Amino acid sequence: MAASLENKPQNRPPDDSWRNTLYTIIFEADTPAGKLFDEVLILTILLSVIVVMLDSVRSIEALYGNLFNFLELAFTILFTIEYFLRLICVGRPSRYARSFFGIVDLIAILPTYFSLLLPGSEFLLVIRSLRLLRIFRVLKLAQYLGEADLLIKALRASRRKITLFLFTVSNLVIIMGSLMYVIEGTDNGFTSIPRSIYWAIITLTTVGYGDIVPETNLGQALASVIMIIGYSIIAVPTGIVTSEITYASRYSKGRVCQNCSFEGHDIDAKFCKRCGAEL
Repeated sequence: MAASLENKPQNRPPDDSWRNTLYTIIFEADTPAGKLFDEVLILTILLSVIVVMLDSVRSIEALYGNLFNFLELAFTILFTIEYFLRLICVGRPSRYARSFFGIVDLIAILPTYFSLLLPGSEFLLVIRSLRLLRIFRVLKLAQYLGEADLLIKALRASRRKITLFLFTVSNLVIIMGSLMYVIEGTDNGFTSIPRSIYWAIITLTTVGYGDIVPETNLGQALASVIMIIGYSIIAVPTGIVTSEITYASRYSKGRVCQNCSFEGHDIDAKFCKRCGAEL
């Protein structure tokens, strides 16, 4: 998703410029410098997430709290530099800033600065909740995983089918929950239609917490039907997404035309489908 946005020709800076070189290093992984940049950035993201996790353990935080604060500040500075370098090297900075990964990059650095700008005991709870947002740095890893990009494309391509499937399931649990409310009634725990719909959802998804259980024979028969339906419909969204993944995997996501920056070529393609240049 982000890769296709970033590699469009209108988003690439002019050739023979330092911005173009920087763009190649940051956004393209098919060069030694780009690969090294990605590897270092991935390692930095993982280390920053580990620091956030360890900082939430009180016994460890009591011993190494100062070290964690220093490391967090260092990580934030590095990610801030990376964010501004991305804005500098792209052709349209505002477009990248509004993209999914642009927002993720911003979320990765803002909480630390907020905690520095909001001192005072009355804000401690707010600051602590903002610090938890740093864990979303793990989302920055998705743009460096080809499989994640493939999955995102497959989900986007099948969103209408999945929406229709969810609409059908929603109608089903509303009908089944209402029927169970009529059959069992308030005496057996089905005190309202919303609560009965909740029971239908956890039964259809085969979770079954057991906090509400049908007591009558007719109610148990209906519950059995819902459970069987639940097992049968699990494969529906899986099949939809799998078919889209199979279709999307026919295209190479990492091969970028050096002439026009277009991607999405067939795996065995030797020439760019847009400009005809050799790949």
